[in-house]
This record gives sequence, structure tokens and C-alpha cells, in this order.
Amino acid sequence: MTEPNSYNQILRSSSIMGGAQGLNYIVGLLRVKIVAVLLGLSGVGLISLYQSAVSLVGTASGLGIGSSGVREVAQAYGNQEAANAAVTVRVLRRACWATGFLGWGLAAALAKPISKWVFGTPEHAFAITVLGATLLMGSVSGGQMAVLQGVRRIGDLARANVASMLINTVIMISLYVWLKQKGIVPALLANAAVALAVSWWFARRVKVEPVALRWRDTLAGAGHLVGLGIAFMWSGLLTAGLDIATRTVITREYGVDAAGYYQAAWALSGTFAGFILAAMGADFYPRLTKVIQDRVQATRIVNEQTEIGVLLALPGLLATLAFAPLIIRIFYTADFLAGAALLPWFLLGIFGRVVSWPLGFIQLAKGTGRWFMATETIFIAFQLGLVIWLVRRVGTVGAAYAFAAAYVLYTVGMLWVASTLIDFRWSRDVKRLLAISGVFLTATVTVRLWVPGWQAAVVGGSIAIVGASVSLRELAARLGTEHRLIRACARVPGIRWVIGLRAK
Repeated sequence: MTEPNSYNQILRSSSIMGGAQGLNYIVGLLRVKIVAVLLGLSGVGLISLYQSAVSLVGTASGLGIGSSGVREVAQAYGNQEAANAAVTVRVLRRACWATGFLGWGLAAALAKPISKWVFGTPEHAFAITVLGATLLMGSVSGGQMAVLQGVRRIGDLARANVASMLINTVIMISLYVWLKQKGIVPALLANAAVALAVSWWFARRVKVEPVALRWRDTLAGAGHLVGLGIAFMWSGLLTAGLDIATRTVITREYGVDAAGYYQAAWALSGTFAGFILAAMGADFYPRLTKVIQDRVQATRIVNEQTEIGVLLALPGLLATLAFAPLIIRIFYTADFLAGAALLPWFLLGIFGRVVSWPLGFIQLAKGTGRWFMATETIFIAFQLGLVIWLVRRVGTVGAAYAFAAAYVLYTVGMLWVASTLIDFRWSRDVKRLLAISGVFLTATVTVRLWVPGWQAAVVGGSIAIVGASVSLRELAARLGTEHRLIRACARVPGIRWVIGLRAK
């Protein structure tokens, strides 16, 4: 096992971003609950369809510049060349403005066919045109956040996320109370405007040397960003296309209400995933980029990140699996209970994400755009095929089955790609943790599917407690007993025994 200090660094960045995401998670679920009560199934479904439609256009027009910008900024600041870093940031910001205007123009031009495709009618074309403004604001704010991430200002990144969530929650709820479903478009516009203002406030703290930059140089620099950005764009386009295709299939087969409870299960599982994956991407990606040419070092970092990701994710996954129907009732309404059948399979897929994402970042850190495009295409095509086949045969739950199955394939594929690119192997500790987690997850899903009513919650909750104890003990072994998290936990009665400390 490696020195605890490296685990401390991972946990520190994860705790900062994870804490921010945790607060966002709580506020987001509260917001979802209120929106579900105010707008009902059809309103929740309509919001998800608007977001999916506009996201598809934004992904195509964005050219992946925000994501590739993180890598370029990380490299520029890592080399400690102030002038080069200033040029990179200036180019990134100009490119984000350009792609933002391009996105708005495309949204306006394609509004009618998008409306017909998604909703089966052109009557939503005006709303899609107006929402195109969110693409401009989102592109610019995305560039600002890429700068924060690239220079690894994790604290500011977390504060920006929390501030946006809190402000947007107040605005969104106010608009929905006032305008009901007519407030959906104004609320989405307000969300984008707030995100832009908050990202600017924090990004201005990054020290950027003044530099004169001709537009000819901007175009040359933007071309470099677009090189890897195209791969990000392609991946995002496929993901957005998969999302909107899934919702379209569900809506046409079973109606907007089905799209509503699909969204309920997807949002709950996706928000939980954000808690872990945002922490992983914020610091891990730029850190891996700096050492990717050293195969031994890169392998060590990926393995350590996988261990921490699994240990942080497992307790929450088990608890959500155990209490799925109750969670749906708490954060939505009884009308959304059909979504509880989807949640276990979405959560299994989320576990696959947690395991596979550190592997996927190897492609990005090395800048191998073609590899990334090829693997994403195969993965998305496989999942889309499963969605179309399963939804039509077994109902909306088929989309959840497809998600879980696709991430099994993705994990295996990423392991092969990582092995090819840097001769990567999972460490013995990772394999052991995956085996333990697999046992806990299988047991909890089995209980959820086969044990009725409150008995399932009791048995599943007991498994979750044991799983959380194992995770805490494993974290203590990696961080050391003097780590402040472990010392804080040790004050709780019984926890000293759990983490293997003798009572004083």
C-alpha cells in the first residue's frame, strides 16, 4: 500500500468538491421535491425535454473547448510560464464566446425541427430559440470554470458551484410558484445567467498576466484547443443524443408521465453520481495530466483514485438502494413511485461509472482524441441499442437495465484501453475492494427485488450499515489514525472498534 499522504491529497480535494456536491445534492433534492409538487409529472418531464434538446445543440456548437481547456490550462500553469499561461487563458475565453454565439444561432435555426423531433409538434420552437441564450451564457461560464479547474483552485470551484445552486434554487422556486409551467423557460434562463455571474466572480481571482494577443494568434490557439476538443464534443454529442433519444423513446411509447418518473429516478442517481464524480474530475484530471508520461506514477494515481472513489461511493449507494421507494416519496410525490423500480439499476450503473472513470481519464490526460472518440462511440451505440430494444419490450425500466449493462461493458473496455496506453493494471487493493463492493451491492439489490415492503428496508439498511463500516475501516487504513477525519469519527461511540482502534 502507498504512503497515506497521497491518499490524504485525494481525500482533501474530494472532500472539498464532495462537500460542495453534497450540499448541492441536498438542496437539489429539496428543489426537485418542490418542483414535483408545483409542476407535477408532466412539468418535470417538460423540463427534462427542454434541457436535453438545448444540451444537444450546445454540445455540438461547443466543440469540446471547455473540457480541452482544462488540460491546456493545467499544462500551461504546470510549466510555470506566466506568459504562455496568460495566452492560453485569453484564447480559451475568446473561443468560449465564439462557440456560445454559434450555439445560440444553431438553436434558433434548428428550433422547429428539434421541436418536431422531441415533442412531435413545432409549438415549442420559440421556447427552444429563447433557450439558445443559455448556450452562450453556459459556454462563457464553462470557460471560466475550466480556468479554475486547470489551476486547481478547488476551493473556489466548490464555492462557485454552491453559490450557483443556492441562488438558482431561490429564483427557480419563486418563478414556479408565480408562473407554474410558464415559468420553466424563464427559470432556465435565470439559471444560466446566475452561473455566468458566479463563475466570473471567482475566475477573476486567478492571476493572469496582461498579454497582447492578435486575433490571428487567437485562431491558431483555438485550433489547438479544438484538436482535442473535437473528441470531447463528439463524446458530449453522443451522450446528449443518447439522453434525448432515450427520453423520446419513453415519451412516444408511454407518454410524458413516464418521462417524468424516469427523470425522477435518473435525477436521484445522477445527483448522487455528481457527489463522487465531480470531486474526481476537479482535481484528479489536471493532476493526472501532469504525470501521464510517467507510467508508474500515473498507474499509482489512477489506482489510488479508484480506491477512494469506491470507498466514498459504496455507503451512499447501499443506503439509496435500501430505501429507494422511501426516497422517491420524500423527494418527489407518490405519483413518482414507479421510478423506484428503475433506481437500483441506475445505481449499479453509477457504481460502474465510479470504477471506470479514473480509467477513462487516462485517454484525456494523454490527449489521445481518436481513442476517446472510438471508445465513446462504441459505448453509446451499445447503450442506445439496448435502450431501444429493452424499453419497447419491458417498459421504462428497460432504460435502467441498459444503463447498468452498458457500464459493465465500459469498465471492461476502459481497462483494456488503459492497459494498452500505459500498461495499466488494477492493484491488489483495488481488486479486493471491488470484490467486497460487489458482494454488498448484489446482496442489497437482491433484497430490494425479492423482499417485500418494510422488511426490504430493514434488511437492506442493515447491509448498508455493515458496508459503511467496512468503508470507514478501509479509509482509516489508508489515511492513518491521526487524520482529522478518522479522529473525528473515533469520537462516535463504537466507531473506534469499527476502524480497528483499541479503546483508551
